[in-house]
Amino acid sequence: MFPQPRAFLKVSLLLLPLAVGLATGGCAVGPDVVRADAPAPADWTQWRGGDASLNSGVGAQPLQPAWWTQLSDPILDELQQRALRASPDLRTAALHYAQARAQRSTVAAQRGVAVTASAGASKQRQSENGAATRMLDILSNDSDALKQLLAEPFNLYQAGFDASWELDLWGRVRRSIEAADAGVAQQAALLDLARLSITSEVARSYVQLRSAQRQIALAREDIAALEERSSLLQARVDGGLQDHLDLDRQQADLAAVRARLPGLLAEEASSGNQLALLLGEHPGALRAQLAAPAVEHDDALPDLSLGLPSEVAQRRPDIRAAQARLQQATANIGVAQADLYPSIRLGAKFGYESYLSGEFSDWGSRTWSVGPVLNLPLFDHGRRKSVVQLRELQQQEAAVAYQKTVLQAWQEIDNALNAYAAAQQQRAQLRMREQATLDAYRIAQARNDAGLIDFLTLLDARRSYLQTRRDLVDCEALLRAQFIAVNKALGNAPYPEG
Repeated sequence: MFPQPRAFLKVSLLLLPLAVGLATGGCAVGPDVVRADAPAPADWTQWRGGDASLNSGVGAQPLQPAWWTQLSDPILDELQQRALRASPDLRTAALHYAQARAQRSTVAAQRGVAVTASAGASKQRQSENGAATRMLDILSNDSDALKQLLAEPFNLYQAGFDASWELDLWGRVRRSIEAADAGVAQQAALLDLARLSITSEVARSYVQLRSAQRQIALAREDIAALEERSSLLQARVDGGLQDHLDLDRQQADLAAVRARLPGLLAEEASSGNQLALLLGEHPGALRAQLAAPAVEHDDALPDLSLGLPSEVAQRRPDIRAAQARLQQATANIGVAQADLYPSIRLGAKFGYESYLSGEFSDWGSRTWSVGPVLNLPLFDHGRRKSVVQLRELQQQEAAVAYQKTVLQAWQEIDNALNAYAAAQQQRAQLRMREQATLDAYRIAQARNDAGLIDFLTLLDARRSYLQTRRDLVDCEALLRAQFIAVNKALGNAPYPEG
């Protein structure tokens, strides 16, 4: 004998507190998500692969998120702000972050009660020979009239609501939320990585453009000086005071400098177009702005501010993203393991149903049901266990990837610091060489004018001085590029606007 509806409802209500207790206090299967701390040296003099002479200029002052302002170039500052607002890559990363947050909200909604309401009105007709009329044939010999009556079309009005709630006995929902939280953290780290990459690429392209412009200015200055010098030599050759040897050498030098100019112009255009792409502009959109001369600074860049080595793991976006992937993979193991166990869903339904429109709202037209639904997995050819094994292997892969990311991060930092220190030392030596070759060129020019040395000696002195100037311009660009690389290696991402 089945229990009466009221008794069954009382039993269900008595069991509800027990079910809630099991759902809130039940165990969560699978390993707990823990934060992996990346190893770090005690100070910046350790974990270095270069010579001790490359360890100079390293401090532990707090980092400046807007690190490009240390280059003291207002045009670069404006370009960076525009890139942070308009970069297509940055907007894509921001959309991925928003999607991860929306996915987290979707997953978190599983721990609440789902309530749906429904209503409908339909015209129906039952079959005279269907399963519902079979009992009439058994009970009555003359059931045709009753069948025709039951088969007449009628209106059916329905309205009500359903409520259901899955008891999170094994922590499936909790592990799913942990995985979703890790997904949000991963996309947040990738968004910071996009900001860092955009600002680094803008600064690098800008440095390349300014270096090309300085090389172009040097080439045109050389061309003008060589043309003037060739005119003087041509006049002396025409007057019979000198043979063609010095003139031919001068013209060959002039042709060599002219041959370098088209490549420098193409490099300038390429860097300008790269900047336009990073800012979401068409080629040539920044030409007028970039034609303005840059502010020249002869003083050295400030000493590096690196912060504490232990802060690198919390600052580098790629390490944070790898850490979040490991946490997500760990939580997914619990989700897969929870599917191995039974699940219980509590459901309740209440509504009204009537084929008479005038009696639809009567209390006698009510319908209801309440009770749990048990889902017990029995046999699936090992599919669920295979999913658990797959999630465990994915966690091991994420752990290996995290270790590799940390090691690669410290390698990039060491390489960037060594290259920056080497560029600083190289620039100091080139400045000394520039002054020495300039003094030698002036002395040679004075002696040539006095007839004490031949023109070939003067030409060699001039070539040495011009080559030093070109090398110094390249070294200045390299030094700034290495300054950019250091900040990128440290994960010095700018703060988002607002």
